[in-house]
Amino acid sequence: MGQGRASKRRARAASGFAAGLAASGALRWYARLAPCLALGAALGAPAAAYAQEAARAYDIPAGTLEEVLARFGHEAGILLSFRPELTTGLRSEGLHGSYGVDDGLAALLGGSGLRATRQANGSYTLARPAPATVGLAAPLPQVTVTSRAEQDSAPYAGGQLARGGSLGILGTDGVLDVPFSTTNYTSKLLQDQQARSLADVVINDASVRMLTSTGGFGETYQIRGYNLTSGDVGVNGLFGLASGSRMPAVIVERVEVLKGPGTLMNGISPEGSIGGSINIVTKRAGDEPLTRLTTTWQSDNQPGMQADLGRRFGDDRAWGIRVNTAYRDGEGSIAGGHQKVGAGTLALDYRGAQLRWSLDAYAQHEDSRNFRPQVGFLSTVTAIPAAPAADFNFFPDNRLHLDDKAAVTRLEYDLGQRITAYGAIGYRDSTTRQNLPVGSVDNAGAGTTYNGYYDTYSKTVTADTGLRMQLDGAGVQHTISVGLTRLQQEAGNGYTEAATSNGYSIYTQTPLTPITAQRATPRKASDMTLDSVTLTDAMSMLDGHLRLFLGARRQGVRYDSYDTVTGALQSSYDASAISPLWGVVIKPDDNFSLYANYTAGLTRGTVVPTGMVNAGQILAPYRSRQIESGLKVDWGKLSTNVSVFEIRNPSAAITVLTDSPQTTSYGYDGEQRNRGLELSAYGELTSRLRLMASATFYDGRLTRTENHANDGRNAPGVPKHTFNLAADWDAPWLPGLAFNARMVHTSAVYFNAANTLSLPGWTRWDIGARYTSRISGKPLVLRLNVENLFNRNYWLLDNPYATVAAPRTVLLSAQVDF
Repeated sequence: MGQGRASKRRARAASGFAAGLAASGALRWYARLAPCLALGAALGAPAAAYAQEAARAYDIPAGTLEEVLARFGHEAGILLSFRPELTTGLRSEGLHGSYGVDDGLAALLGGSGLRATRQANGSYTLARPAPATVGLAAPLPQVTVTSRAEQDSAPYAGGQLARGGSLGILGTDGVLDVPFSTTNYTSKLLQDQQARSLADVVINDASVRMLTSTGGFGETYQIRGYNLTSGDVGVNGLFGLASGSRMPAVIVERVEVLKGPGTLMNGISPEGSIGGSINIVTKRAGDEPLTRLTTTWQSDNQPGMQADLGRRFGDDRAWGIRVNTAYRDGEGSIAGGHQKVGAGTLALDYRGAQLRWSLDAYAQHEDSRNFRPQVGFLSTVTAIPAAPAADFNFFPDNRLHLDDKAAVTRLEYDLGQRITAYGAIGYRDSTTRQNLPVGSVDNAGAGTTYNGYYDTYSKTVTADTGLRMQLDGAGVQHTISVGLTRLQQEAGNGYTEAATSNGYSIYTQTPLTPITAQRATPRKASDMTLDSVTLTDAMSMLDGHLRLFLGARRQGVRYDSYDTVTGALQSSYDASAISPLWGVVIKPDDNFSLYANYTAGLTRGTVVPTGMVNAGQILAPYRSRQIESGLKVDWGKLSTNVSVFEIRNPSAAITVLTDSPQTTSYGYDGEQRNRGLELSAYGELTSRLRLMASATFYDGRLTRTENHANDGRNAPGVPKHTFNLAADWDAPWLPGLAFNARMVHTSAVYFNAANTLSLPGWTRWDIGARYTSRISGKPLVLRLNVENLFNRNYWLLDNPYATVAAPRTVLLSAQVDF
C-alpha cells in the first residue's frame, strides 16, 4: 500500500514536471530528459515491488464492477468472461494489496452475489448461482468469451475511447504499455456523433485535421502536419483495401490512430503517408443477437436508412455473422447538389480454442452531382481571397461516380500455448468517373477554368503472414514476431480536357465549357509492388514495469510508370531500405508510464496531384525519421498524455512557369522538419460528464531548400497550433437525456514556401443531444447533431488546392433495436 502511494506521488511529480516544461515551451530539453526521468523513477522504486510471485500487488481504483473486473483481468493476465447485464448497476471499491488470482476475484465479487469459476483452459467465467429448484435443472448462463486483445481494446471510462488497440506486427496492447502515441475510438462515439465517414471520427483529435471538406470528391487527412490520403487507411491492419475517396462509417467498429511513422508496424502505405496511420476495425457479431434499424436525415434534405444485424450460432457460439447496410439519397450540402450513397458489408467469423478465422467484404457506391469544388491560387496572388459561401458551387454541374469493392480473409492458429501463426489476404477493385474542373484565381477570386473528365481505376492485392511467439528467460518475457507483407497495385487513369477554357469567379456561377471530345478510357498508369520482411522483439521485465521494443523491417519498393496514351514505359525504380525501431516504456506505477521511440522508414514517393503538367507521376521514394518522447497517466477515470516529437521528411513544392496546368509542375525541394508538443485528456470528470480535450503546438520548418532560398521558413499547410474540446453530459432531470458540444480550432497556415501567402485560421462549433428510452419494450435512441453551428465560411488547404468547409449541417436519427 505504501509503495503504491509512493509510486503515485512519483507519477504526479513527473506529470507536473512535464506540464511545467510544456508551459515554458522547452520542448527540446524535455525530449532529451524524459527518458532519463523515466529511468530514474523506475530505479527509485523498491526492488521488492517487482518480485515475481504467485500473488502480486494491485492498486485498482473504485468504479463500476465491469470496469474494475476488466482492469483486474488485464493486470492479472487472465481471460475473464461474463455477460454485461450481470454487472449492470454494480460498483466495486477496487482492489488494493497483494492477491493471487482466485483471492483477488473473491475479494472483488464479495457481496455481489456473483461467482467466478476457473475453466479447463485456464480462463474464468462469471455467473450468478441460481437458487435450488426442485425437479428442474438450473439454466446455464450465457457467457462472453473475451480474449486478451479484447481486454486491451475494452472501452475506457466514458466509453468514447478504448484502453488500447492494435499496432500491426506488434499485436494488440494497452495505451500505457506501448512507446507510441495512439488514440482508439469506440463504436459508441461513432454512433453518438452520427459519423457518416471516417473523417467525422478522426477530427476529434487536435493532431489530426481534415484537409478536404465533407461533400467533396474525397478525403485527405493530416497527422502531425503531414498528409494522409484515404487510400492509405488500413482495414483490419492491411493497407490497400480502403477506398481512395472516403470510407463509410457503417462498416466501422473502431478507429485506431497511430501518430508518427508506422512503417515498421504496418509496412509501406500505398500512397506514401508518413505523419501517422489510421486503421479501421470492422464490425463483428457480438454474443447478444442484434437487429437494429436506424433512420437518418441530413440537411438540406437527405433522408437515409441503416440496418445492422448480428448473430452467433453453433457450439459455444463459435460462428458469427454481421451484416450492415446504409443508403442515403437526396440533396447535398451545396446549392443544386444531389447525392446518392449506398454501402453494404458482410462479416463472417469463427472463434475456436485454437483457430480463429474471419471474412470481411464491403461495397460502396456513390453518385454525386455538384460536389464541393476545389481551387488553386495564381502565382501573382498577394492575398488569399475570402472564402465564398460554403453552400455555393462555383463549378456547376461537376459530377462524381464512385464504386469500391473489397474483401479480406484472415486466419490465426495457435500452434501451442505460446506460439501463433497468422495469415491474411485481401483484394480491392475501385473505379471513379469524374467531371473535374480545375482552375486558379487571383486576389479578387477570378481566374480561368479548365474543364475535363478524369476517370481512374485501381486493382490491389495485399497479404500479410507471420508468427508470434512468447519466450521467457533470465527474468525477461519476450514476444517475438516475424512477418512478411506484400502489396501489388495496378492503377490507371484517363483524362479528357475541353477544347477551350473560360473565365469564372468563385463568387458567381459560370457554366463550364462543354467537353466535345470522346471520353478517354482509363489505361494503365502504374504498376507498384511493396514488400517487406520484419522481425521484432517486445521485451517485458521487472514484472512489466520496464518494456523494450526492438525491431527492423526490410522494405522494398518497385514502381513502373506508363504513358496512358501510348502505353510506353516512362520510368522505373526499384529501391529497398531497412527501417529500424526502438522503443522503451518505463512504468514506475501501473497507471503511469514514460516512453520514448525512434523509427525510420522508406516511403513511396508522393503522387503528383491533378492540374499539374506531371499529374499522376509518383516521385522517387524517400526516407522519413521520427523521434518521440512522452508520458501517460491513468488517474482511474481520466487519462492524460503529454508527448514531444520531431519528424523529418522531404518537402514537396510547386514550380510555376506560367499560370496554367500545362506549365505547372510538382516535385521535391529540400526537407520539412515538424516538431511538436501534444497534450490530451479524456475520460469521465464525473459520473455524468465525459470529456475529450487535446492541443498540439507545431514548429514546422523548411530546411535544405534549393539555394537555401526558403531555409527556416514555416512549412506550408502546417498550423502553429490546433485545439479540440468536447464534452458529453447526462441531464439529471430526465434519465436517458444527454447533451454534447465540441470546439475544433486550427490556426492560420501558409500557402507557399516563401511564406508570402497564408490562409486564415478557423474555429468550428458543434452541438448535439440524444435521448435513450424504450418504445413497445424495444430500446430507442434519438439523436440530433448540428455541425458548424454558426455557419462559418473558411478555407481548408490540401496543397496546392483549397476547399471551402461544409456549411452548417443538421443530422437527425432514430435507432431502434428489435
